[in-house]
Amino acid sequence: MSIPSKYDATSVEDKWYDYWMKHNYFHSEVDDREPYTIVIPPPNVTGVLHMGHMLNNTIQDVLIRRARLLGKNACWVPGMDHASIATEAKVVAKLKEQGIDKNDLTREEFLEHAWEWKDKYGGIILEQLKKLGASCDWDRTKFTMDPDMSEAVIKVFVDLYNKGLIYRGYRMVNWDPEAQTTLSDEEVIYEERNDKLYYVQYQIEGEEEFVTIATTRPETILGDTAVCINPNDERYTHLRGKKVIVPLCNRVIPIIEDDYVDIEFGTGCLKVTPAHDVNDKEIGDRHKLEVIDVLNADGSMNSFGMHHQGKDRVVARKDVAKELEEMGRLVKTESITHNVGTSERTKAVIEPRLSDQWFLKMEELAKPALDAVLKTGEVKLFPKKFENTYRHWMENVRDWNISRQLWWGQQIPAYFYGEGKEDFVVAESKEEALQLAKEKTQNSKLTIEDLKQDPDALDTWFSSWLWPISVFDGIRNPENEEIKYYYPTNDLVTGPDILFFWVARMIIAGYEYKDERPYENVYLTGLVRDKQRRKMSKSLGNSPDALGLIKDFGADGVRVGLLLSSAAGNDLLFDEALCQQGKGLANKVWSAFYLTTLWETSEEVAQPESSKLAIKWYRSKFQKTLAEIEDHYSKYRLSDALMAIYKLIYDDFCGLFLEIVKPPYQQPIDAKTYAEVIDIFEDNLKILHPFMPFLTEEVWQTLKERTPEEALIIAKYPEQTSFDEELISNFDFATDVVSGLRTVRKEKNIAFKEAIEVSVINNEGFTSEFNSVIQKLTNVSQINEVKEKIDGASFRVKSNEYFVPISLDNINVEEEIEKLNKELKRAEGFLFGIQKKLSNERFVNNAPEQVIALERKKESDTLAKIETIKSSLASLQ
Repeated sequence: MSIPSKYDATSVEDKWYDYWMKHNYFHSEVDDREPYTIVIPPPNVTGVLHMGHMLNNTIQDVLIRRARLLGKNACWVPGMDHASIATEAKVVAKLKEQGIDKNDLTREEFLEHAWEWKDKYGGIILEQLKKLGASCDWDRTKFTMDPDMSEAVIKVFVDLYNKGLIYRGYRMVNWDPEAQTTLSDEEVIYEERNDKLYYVQYQIEGEEEFVTIATTRPETILGDTAVCINPNDERYTHLRGKKVIVPLCNRVIPIIEDDYVDIEFGTGCLKVTPAHDVNDKEIGDRHKLEVIDVLNADGSMNSFGMHHQGKDRVVARKDVAKELEEMGRLVKTESITHNVGTSERTKAVIEPRLSDQWFLKMEELAKPALDAVLKTGEVKLFPKKFENTYRHWMENVRDWNISRQLWWGQQIPAYFYGEGKEDFVVAESKEEALQLAKEKTQNSKLTIEDLKQDPDALDTWFSSWLWPISVFDGIRNPENEEIKYYYPTNDLVTGPDILFFWVARMIIAGYEYKDERPYENVYLTGLVRDKQRRKMSKSLGNSPDALGLIKDFGADGVRVGLLLSSAAGNDLLFDEALCQQGKGLANKVWSAFYLTTLWETSEEVAQPESSKLAIKWYRSKFQKTLAEIEDHYSKYRLSDALMAIYKLIYDDFCGLFLEIVKPPYQQPIDAKTYAEVIDIFEDNLKILHPFMPFLTEEVWQTLKERTPEEALIIAKYPEQTSFDEELISNFDFATDVVSGLRTVRKEKNIAFKEAIEVSVINNEGFTSEFNSVIQKLTNVSQINEVKEKIDGASFRVKSNEYFVPISLDNINVEEEIEKLNKELKRAEGFLFGIQKKLSNERFVNNAPEQVIALERKKESDTLAKIETIKSSLASLQ
């Protein structure tokens, strides 16, 4: 078989992904092995692969592939979220392009269009994840609106209603005028914005006097039903019991007193608009004020807006201000900076709006989930710093508004049989609802046609909070073998931005419906930002094309590039150079593999001492690194685990080990060493596989003929054994000697093919066992121990001094003296700094013992170096 000298990711990736799929390696069934389960954070059905998805799913794939290698029954459940607001908006926009208005359709007709859209465009992201190498159990793919998933959601709604935890209430809610639906408090993002504060005069009824109020929203003046003053504000005692006339509409409204008014803000007079501010609504309730809503659902002015009817609220704001100015009622405007609530999904400015909505009581439900993270530690957050955020949210949890004015989603299972607010029943089906309605009303003549189901849909999160349970059918069939085997899951990998939206709510649902945590560990990734620390977004044009990166650098290169700098919870400053580094590692591993294919083996050749020692050393170094890697995995420091593997393979294996064991030019390698090299290579591939699955499978399958049962994806992970720390330390010493000798060769222009002899004053008592390695790597013919310094180039490793005899005929003496004098000056300057630090009593008395010891070591090493340089200078003069 002809093996290419260069690695080509494009010719490898589809081949091996198809192979893995064909042999069903990703699929999991209940058996007697230890399960390892991850449920994917379901991306929106509207989604396409972006850098955040790339990072999140690479981390999950690393964890699941490692579990597979460890012999666990690895199950990674993929799926999609129906994303009510985002998807409905896309379908409405598509219909608009076709000249169809959603309002002209029945719910059933609209849903036909929505499902058609989902079937055509949904799931693109799951196909794209395959390009990344995601080894999900695709047979288990779930969608949050699959019939069984929807049935589970409805079942939970009915159960919570029957427990008295879900209620219907007329409340001030967050209204998204673009999506025309309510949002929960957590879906409102507050942004600091520059605005204007308008000072407006209201005439006191029956007088020529005025009061001045300050508002950022003059368009809502048309909905004012009172002006409020603080009862302790002495400036306005003369206004008690009086009335004012609202400008523009000339409505007469009372002046009321309430402690809520901030005497220091604006003028100390507050316009009260109960329909458009949550605090105004509370004041209105206390004082039994009329409620006048001036806005339509889409944020335009309604009939209460008079001649401004139909205008968008932002346009009306400017026009009302202009009209007030023309009337002489606008005193002044000021620029202010304040927080404005915006929709997480549509970015529209949120309107407070009074509406009948469904709510879930959260306070009692949240307690077990709060304790699980902060008291018992049953659920662990990585990094731990997010516990404070979690605590703040969960201790201040508010009732969850779970209804949405949408059609795409699970329709709320409440059925109305009359006009009254309490004339409804809640049931899993219309038939059950009819029976309940008959019992409630004592009216046996009621029919199905008399029932009208609430048109609202449930919040998407009310579906996805059941995800770890419902994907295993644990709501409908709580005792089925899959939920008992796979639940609780092991790890959840997600972003901290949905710590409350999703993570906390899943924990709440887990304890409510399984009396158990949904997962043990939550790995919170950071955000992917650009080099300027800006969040990546399409609008900024700083988000690279994810699939384009895979094409340019290979999936393995991109995976490594993302993970090299993505410690849990810390933002990743993405740079394509990171992917180039990942591609470089792939090329390095392939080059190492290709090198081994060029070697001929011989049973006749004896194993060199240098090879024997290198094998012993590398196996020890491998085990030491493996212990570090496993420690990093246990703490979810995946970038550290990857860096340890990277250094081991790139530096120790490719850069050092193979150099030691490779046979002389055009000579065969001994069979014993070659077998060890291949065995070691295979261990390297196993620990690298979770990070670079395509490259490693290609090398693994090309190293030897393998059956499907011997594929790398299901190979046995290397076992941890003891390692020889002294051997590793001695080898490091030997490589320092090698480095010194290579420097001498370079500086003195001694070609590698020219064998040199080396002498050493062995103050360290360093074993000669490693001489064979030093000689192999530096083409040294002999290493002699001497008692006195000899002429030639010299260098130190610790207190050992090495000498390479050099003929002065080959040296430019003047250049050498100049170079040594520069080195001497640098060394003396460094020594001065160290000695100054050591002569500082405060430093010596307060610094840790190991720090002082390190500084003293630097001092002695530098003194020895100065002595060596002076000796070299003396020999040249």
